Amino acid sequence: MSEVPEIDVDALEVLLDSGCVLVDVREDDEFAGGHIPGARHLPLAEVPDRHGEIPATGTVYVVCAMGGRSARVVEFLRANGIDAVNVAGGTQGWIDSGREVHRGSGTP
Repeated sequence: MSEVPEIDVDALEVLLDSGCVLVDVREDDEFAGGHIPGARHLPLAEVPDRHGEIPATGTVYVVCAMGGRSARVVEFLRANGIDAVNVAGGTQGWIDSGREVHRGSGTP
């Protein structure tokens, strides 16, 4: 895997307050079990067919459970002309930090 740009959950929190785009690539049950508020859900397996739904301008932040799957998606998106950045530590890092988590399948 090539180097992918990353941020941590502290930096992500600041960016979310500014209205950044966050894409969660975990499976349906993982997302419903708890996700970062404002995250858009796009399961990993659907990214190749649905990446056109991701904004082509601006930076997109990608998260999974711990950072492995999202790093692969970041590589794919960058190869397809989208400025994507991985969230190191993933949703688990967000949860472990005590930050707010939304539950359910809908994006708040």
